[in-house]
Amino acid sequence: MNKFIFDVDGTLTPSRGIIDLKFKAFFNMFCLTNDVYLVTGSDKAKTVEQISEPTYNLCKRVYQCNGNDVWEKDANIQTNDWKLPDLARTFLISCEYESDFSIRTGNHIEERPGMVNFSVVGRNADAEQRAAYVAFEEQNGERKKIADAFNTMFPDLEAKVGGETGIDISPKGFDKSQIIKDFNKKDKLYFFGDAMHEGGNDYPLAQVVDIKRHVTGWRNTWEYLTWSQEQGISL
Repeated sequence: MNKFIFDVDGTLTPSRGIIDLKFKAFFNMFCLTNDVYLVTGSDKAKTVEQISEPTYNLCKRVYQCNGNDVWEKDANIQTNDWKLPDLARTFLISCEYESDFSIRTGNHIEERPGMVNFSVVGRNADAEQRAAYVAFEEQNGERKKIADAFNTMFPDLEAKVGGETGIDISPKGFDKSQIIKDFNKKDKLYFFGDAMHEGGNDYPLAQVVDIKRHVTGWRNTWEYLTWSQEQGISL
């Protein structure tokens, strides 16, 4: 049976943004005629804000926090209560302090079920501040450097670049790939994501699904799904 798994930020919506209304109408119809699952690093409140509660509830299951907080509509199926060790927290604080990027907005280590999201600019950054950090990082690749250093220092944990400004951190194996255990071996899994490169937070799941579609944004997701329908291709 065909099942479709979608990342959210950069795949169904702009990063930390709201889903386009026309694409939302298309995606709702897609959910009504297919088995759709979401997997995202964000928590439920943020995902509902991005795609709306009706769209959220059309999905068979939503894997929040990279699969560490699992929901079916309003029912919480499972939550991981892991907490970031103090030494790892101290390391991240030092990375924030030592960064050459000048803007700080607060909420740099955001605790989520089973994981944390670390951001030098901070989760409170507005669109302009986020864009400034994206431009800064394009020049020096700061997040990958931090993630690589973190993974060397803490071999039992894993840091992966996620979204535009963050790094997702969790115990090894508690990344997006953990959701595969909930699917039947007979299922044909299609996964759409924008961070499937090695070190990206979509990479682990992309390695274990049947078919992966790397997309460059929500428009690209829409274009691919529309093209497939127009060509009569059975996804």
